[in-house]
Order: sequence, then structure tokens, then C-alpha cells
Amino acid sequence: MEVNQIAQLATSLATTTTNQAIGIAVMKKAMDVQASTATAMLEALPPATGANLPPHLGQNVNTTA
Repeated sequence: MEVNQIAQLATSLATTTTNQAIGIAVMKKAMDVQASTATAMLEALPPATGANLPPHLGQNVNTTA
């Protein structure tokens, strides 16, 4: 290998490493934004209310169906 090829390889590896680090940082920020958005959406939901069903419903499970 010539000196120029070694220098090009080293530069290429450094660029690749930097690009990967930038990509990971952007992905982490996107995940943080997504998590905060999901949390905000869950907090915006109204509280769950009990269904107005008769008390005998939901007591048995039909296992032969």
C-alpha cells in the first residue's frame, strides 16, 4: 500500500465513525421526542370510566366455543 492509500483509508474510517456517531445522536434525540410525545398523549386521555354493564356479565368464560 502506498502512503496516499493509507491516508485515504484513515480519512475514510474517521469519516465513517463520525457519521455513525451523528446518526446515533440524531436517533436518540428522535426517540426522546417520541417518548415525550407519547407521555403527553397518555396524560391527555380522559380517565377510564366503568362500563354500564350488568353485574353478571364477565363471570364465566365459554371454553367450548
